[in-house]
Amino acid sequence: MTQIKIINIEPKYAAALEQLQIDCYPTLDDAERMKAAHFLSHCRVFPEGNFIALDGERVVGLGSGFFINFDFEHTDHTFIEVIAHGYFTNHDLNGDYYYGADISVHPDYRGHGIGGMLYEARKGVVKQYNKKGIVAGGALPGYVRYKGKLTIPEYVAKVVAGELFDSTLSFQLKNGFVVKGLLENYMNDSSHDNWGTLIVWANPLYRAE
Repeated sequence: MTQIKIINIEPKYAAALEQLQIDCYPTLDDAERMKAAHFLSHCRVFPEGNFIALDGERVVGLGSGFFINFDFEHTDHTFIEVIAHGYFTNHDLNGDYYYGADISVHPDYRGHGIGGMLYEARKGVVKQYNKKGIVAGGALPGYVRYKGKLTIPEYVAKVVAGELFDSTLSFQLKNGFVVKGLLENYMNDSSHDNWGTLIVWANPLYRAE
């Protein structure tokens, strides 16, 4: 592995990003995986808020999202609707929050700090634009080992308490996110029965204007 570089998304990487989705999310419904056309839209809509990790010229990671006004009084939503079916055309430059659509690292490159680098890039754009923080729906890939033993709320509570490890949620908690609730039927992923966690990171530098 050469020096990993984080850059803003560029059109020439769209096809490689489509393959990264397949490599990272084999159990996700194909209709909810982003394709090259979606990534080209991200390049047009909000390139400064979307990041890729490169090993040389190989795409090995993605950190994507957009600004949104999130209603914490009515939090129920689905992944596909909030991301405008993958095109991110819900992006609102005046939105209070950055909606984190995806952090993904190729399986061959996990454990090398790339996910943390992508999180820092997203936090950086939140600070730059003086947004309140990051909100996202998180997957629970580790739940598949506890199906029939724990409910989703029980599983999440144990991960938050540090009693169980989930490769996604535990990493999010380590990066300063807190769980604000659960999202039923958030995405079509059989490994965690379509549930998601509602997670939030608060920008410590936010200034009310």
